[in-house]
Amino acid sequence: MLFLILFLLIVLLFLFASYVFAAKVIYPKRFGVEETYEIEKENGKIDETLYNSWKKEEVFLKSPFGYQIYGLYFPAQDSRKTVILSHGITYTLYGSVKYMKMFMDLGFNIFIYDNRFHGRSGGANSTLGFHEKYDLKMITDWVESKFGEGCIIGTHGESMGAAISLQHAAIDPRIRFVIEDCSFNRLDTLLAHRLKEDYHIPRYPLLPMVALICKILSGMVIKEVSPEEAVKRISSPILFIHGEKDDFIPVEMIVKLAANKIEGPKKVLRVANAGHAESFWTNPKEYVSVVSDFLKVNNLS
Repeated sequence: MLFLILFLLIVLLFLFASYVFAAKVIYPKRFGVEETYEIEKENGKIDETLYNSWKKEEVFLKSPFGYQIYGLYFPAQDSRKTVILSHGITYTLYGSVKYMKMFMDLGFNIFIYDNRFHGRSGGANSTLGFHEKYDLKMITDWVESKFGEGCIIGTHGESMGAAISLQHAAIDPRIRFVIEDCSFNRLDTLLAHRLKEDYHIPRYPLLPMVALICKILSGMVIKEVSPEEAVKRISSPILFIHGEKDDFIPVEMIVKLAANKIEGPKKVLRVANAGHAESFWTNPKEYVSVVSDFLKVNNLS
């Protein structure tokens, strides 16, 4: 009897731990909209005077899954080139503002938006690209409807936003370039890494149960959230960027991503002394120079 009780307790503990970790994946604790604006402003990443001077338009789009996607569109003068910026997990579109002047100086219209389950956008959970890639495709539809077929549309993503951008480009040949900054290569690999680093727990047997719970609660199939597989199907130019001191998504993941880019141009930038999603802020001069050269070499600037 005692053995049975202990066995049941272990099973319950296993199920509870699996649910808690799954919830961290699909229901991450998020920053508020105004909170992210203030953080970026206080850290010098948003120049409020400059930001307020830019002409902008609020955009409300309906996701293929029924919820609202909130975005801001910043037009350039007489340009049919647009870049769509996608932020990282737990954050909002204000995390993309620091990249905007770089693209404005290159003559791009800019679209920033809140990903599913973040900021002012709807959605019941976060799936790190499994559903979000279709939201990005819908935004691409909106941009193309504005400028017509043949316009230049590219994407820039940071962390989760980079993973979304890669997964989207694999299903949308209209995307002329992708600049991915610190994406993971596979979600299951990242989760196994975080289990080991944060909780000292091995991949098995917990991760398969986490994957099952995520599938039941969100519809996401974790093993299919694979930017490295997506990269194989992208022929457009990709710029891979990662900080050498990233302690959340290991820099080794960029090696696997870039190795899977078998068709079309690619370039890799590993930024010295940069932590997670800090490459631009660590060395903005190098970042801008490499992005500018990448676009110029591929006849996109």
